[in-house]
Amino acid sequence: MRDYEIVCIIQADLDETTTNGVIEKVGGWISDSGGAITKIDRWGKRRMAYAIRKQRDGYYVLYQAQIQPSFLAEFERNLKLQEPVLRHLVIAVE
Repeated sequence: MRDYEIVCIIQADLDETTTNGVIEKVGGWISDSGGAITKIDRWGKRRMAYAIRKQRDGYYVLYQAQIQPSFLAEFERNLKLQEPVLRHLVIAVE
């Protein structure tokens, strides 16, 4: 298992229950793969530097997790397929 930091930008115009559902779904993928989430930090709604899909604001979430490197490709593919997730970034922490 390796430590990773995952930042997701979710559409800001979603209601709170939908946003929480997306956050829990991403966390569920990590848990179902045998990984562990050490911390979820909700940064909240922020202005983005440039528009993504004609949206200027996004809801930022930081996950600190331990994931098997073999699961990382499938995890990123799942994130790309999620319509509410505008952008994501996965960084390995040493």
